[in-house]
Amino acid sequence: MKTPQNSICDIRGIQVGHAHDERAKTGCTVIIPEEGAVGGIDIRGSAPGAREIESLKPVRLVPQINALFFTGGSAFGLNASGGVQQFLEEKGIGYDVGVAKIPIVPAAVIFDLREGDPNVRPDIRMGYDAAFNASSQRPLEGRVGAGCGATVGKIFGHQYRMKGGLGTCSDYIGDVCVGALSVVNAYGNVVDPKSGITLAGARNPETGKFLDFDKSLRSERFSSFEPATNTTLALVATDANLTKEEAIKVAQMAQDGLSRTIRPAHTPYDGDVVFCMSVGEKQGNVVAIGAVAADVVAEAIVRAVKIANNLD
Repeated sequence: MKTPQNSICDIRGIQVGHAHDERAKTGCTVIIPEEGAVGGIDIRGSAPGAREIESLKPVRLVPQINALFFTGGSAFGLNASGGVQQFLEEKGIGYDVGVAKIPIVPAAVIFDLREGDPNVRPDIRMGYDAAFNASSQRPLEGRVGAGCGATVGKIFGHQYRMKGGLGTCSDYIGDVCVGALSVVNAYGNVVDPKSGITLAGARNPETGKFLDFDKSLRSERFSSFEPATNTTLALVATDANLTKEEAIKVAQMAQDGLSRTIRPAHTPYDGDVVFCMSVGEKQGNVVAIGAVAADVVAEAIVRAVKIANNLD
């Protein structure tokens, strides 16, 4: 058994790779299951940007996915998933259609164009580099990969934001591992669900204090200053053997992790998406896996903003 490292890579066969441009503040992250994975998805935000997510739904021909891709660059960044496909095709990985093997790589984006250089987005080369960099070692967290240009707390405008980022963690139910990786680019504030303390979000640049978003949301004068430029992405993975329907249920339950930590979550201005991967043959209880999935998603979100903002 692997030595636990409190990351999604505690699940045997899961590899994670990052690539990013620190100057332009954008990047991408790929999660590769070495033997493929049964996938599921749940979308709660109103402004998602995604590609190939139909393959994750029931009654679809393709039984497994070969990688999952998170990227900055808004819809422009979806092109970078072609680099992951290129890398996997070179390795002979994909859905066999006789004349070729087609890598199945669902992808989802965050909006980071306002944070750095809006004319620089993840491209095919960056997607390829992320796949090339993938390993089973504990991935870097914070302002890396798809979280390089992530921000939170834009409810009163971009000028009041704080840094978002990428986080990962894991937990066990007996010998079944449940891991999560989250990219936090939320409209709302991020709160520690254990203490109720706001960790990152909209704050007054003069005082450094967090703005009272609860009070403002209840104000008749409240109006949104941000269009659909926010998204939190999360992946839950497990070495339990799940059907596609069970993976979807775990993804649905894992959305509670967003609700516990992001206030408000699932707004018209967020594209919140949670994915699930099943990569093993162990027997597990779907209810228990879903409950723990919500816990690890919440913890991954907390880790993302703590590390990005040097709060530890």
